[in-house]
Amino acid sequence: MKKETLAIIVGGGPAPGINGVISSVTIEAINLRKKVIGIIGGFRYISQGREGKINELTVSDVSRIHDDGGSILGTSRVNPTKDTQKMKNVLQLLRKYEVKYLITIGGDDTATTASKIADAVDGKIKVAHVPKTIDNDLPLPDNMPTFGFETARHAGTKVVSNLMEDAKTITRWYFVITMGRYAGHLALGIGKSAGATLTIIPEEFQLYEQVSFSTVADILEASIIKRRSMGRNDGVAVIAEGVTGKIEEENLISAISKLDKDEHGHVRLSEIDIGKILKTEVRKRLLQRGIDITIVNTDVGYELRSAPPIPFDIEYTRNLGYGAVKFLFQGGTNAVIAYRSGKLSPVPFSEIIDSTTGRAKVRLVDIYSESYEVARAYMIKLKKEDFEDRKKIEKLANAGNLTSKEFEKRFRYIAI
Repeated sequence: MKKETLAIIVGGGPAPGINGVISSVTIEAINLRKKVIGIIGGFRYISQGREGKINELTVSDVSRIHDDGGSILGTSRVNPTKDTQKMKNVLQLLRKYEVKYLITIGGDDTATTASKIADAVDGKIKVAHVPKTIDNDLPLPDNMPTFGFETARHAGTKVVSNLMEDAKTITRWYFVITMGRYAGHLALGIGKSAGATLTIIPEEFQLYEQVSFSTVADILEASIIKRRSMGRNDGVAVIAEGVTGKIEEENLISAISKLDKDEHGHVRLSEIDIGKILKTEVRKRLLQRGIDITIVNTDVGYELRSAPPIPFDIEYTRNLGYGAVKFLFQGGTNAVIAYRSGKLSPVPFSEIIDSTTGRAKVRLVDIYSESYEVARAYMIKLKKEDFEDRKKIEKLANAGNLTSKEFEKRFRYIAI
């Protein structure tokens, strides 16, 4: 009897744990007497109609890859749904290889692509999507993280903790930019875990009437001043790259509009060196008042994506891979694989995809949650209570080489 075929494809940016999913899917499917093929390079080659990038996978190929970073199948951001011919090529090759089951591994963009493939095949191929992204911005049940996030936070925390010690040792500030196109989960997770001096995420700007470049610079400058009032001239600020997309200043909007976009239409925010721009502005302001503080900007992101997964993600991806196979072979299709209270709880594509935009919904940081309240409580940021005591205001103003009146006029609006 001819074996049914299951195909695996990885899309989007790398995330720790991809190999764990590939491994668990392959082993479980083979144990159930299915043939497994791995599609190399995401949708890049298959959308070109190239057959040479499709390989059969065996248990020996995948049995010891679950604790490795990266992806043995590679990945890409190619989006076949934007081009009729590319989509036609994908569907033709899936049919040619007699694919009965398709498992995609990726973030919100790959989830969107998977849902459109599911619509196009009209049930002839059963489709399941395993969600991954270090941004942690897919809305999964029980607020479960996307796989790869916990490892990225773990690795990023080590980096920022080292920078905290370095900043204290040689008396300087670091502005650390992390990934997070729309959501601040990774920045906040790293900042909170490392005990960073402050963290700035895009979601917090819901609390301000307007967001300008000056607002972000004021938050950073005020934290440096508050830290100085406490006798310290060192610190680390963690800033999510998505903050760039919140700034309403015309010159920055113009710069963003000229940036390259990926095949899913997203601006490559990493191409704007927001850390350097902020460092230059804040340092200039302080120098104008006779305060000379060294500020160094750095990025933490790409080095986290292919890190070896920590045990949490190794176990999690084994569950997800096994769950994806179980879901498909029991007749399920068109869903994102998720768990609720330790049990398989697939989420239909119809609940994940926003009917207005046609894209996967984004999970943002809840800035009204107690978890965020805790994070803010331990940050060195200006707060409303800082302006309730005249002596405290004078101390802060002196630390910034400003009069009390100047300090209040300049910074009261960012105290929340």
